[in-house]
Amino acid sequence: MLKSMTGFGRYEIANEERKISVEMKAVNHRYCELSVKLPKKLNFFEAGIRNLLKQYISRGKVDVFITYEDYTEGKACVKYNPELAGEYLDKLKQMEQEFGLANDITVSKLARLPEVFALEEQSVDENELWRLLEEAVQKAAQQLVATRAAEGEHLRQDLSAKLDGMLSTVDFIEERSPQIVAEYRRKLTEKVNELLGETKLDEGVLATEITVFADRICVDEETVRLRAHIDNMKETLGVGANIGRKLDFIAQEMNREANTILSKSSDLAVTNRAIDLKTEIEKIREQIQNIE
Repeated sequence: MLKSMTGFGRYEIANEERKISVEMKAVNHRYCELSVKLPKKLNFFEAGIRNLLKQYISRGKVDVFITYEDYTEGKACVKYNPELAGEYLDKLKQMEQEFGLANDITVSKLARLPEVFALEEQSVDENELWRLLEEAVQKAAQQLVATRAAEGEHLRQDLSAKLDGMLSTVDFIEERSPQIVAEYRRKLTEKVNELLGETKLDEGVLATEITVFADRICVDEETVRLRAHIDNMKETLGVGANIGRKLDFIAQEMNREANTILSKSSDLAVTNRAIDLKTEIEKIREQIQNIE
């Protein structure tokens, strides 16, 4: 499955105690770069989130935004410290005896002394929290992959059409090349005859000159290799998984062959078609930059 590197995914999960929202967006990047922004309370899970995302993403810059709402906040329990309360009472009795004071301590007064009663937040079940977070991240990542795959299919169709067009251009160049040699032979023969007049034309010298010219403009090797690169790219597009870098290497080789064809050309029609090849290859390379 061919995948683009651009995409978007979002998922929200909630229960009676908490709600987690995960949103991620991806753009082109040479490598896999993950930026995870999450609340401080969830920092403990960042490594697990990154490992989870790498199962779905191999290339691209992905920004992940996670929000967390805890409905249990404020639902604290009261903690009673009987040891501390007993120690307070002992000290108060000691003061009563030492200073001859009346002991007017009551339960309400004792309860107001520091740390006798304290509010304690309910503990969070980390396994349950991770289960919710993991599900939200997975579902958002799956949606991201789905959007990448949809865009990847559009890219595959566009690239296939461009490659078919390039094959037609290569066909033209291969058909035109023998005609160039024939036209050169005719023009050279006419020119020599015009210059020599009644003098007999040396066919051997003429044949040598034509052979040298034909060898100089011959692009048979380049068109054969170019066809092979085009076929290789079409085949690779069918593989689909993590092919961006390979496609870029193939495009570089295609561009090298097109440059050689252009440099050897002495015919305007072939020159124009070689320029068309380079233009299409450049468009293909731009598209490839967006493939995972």
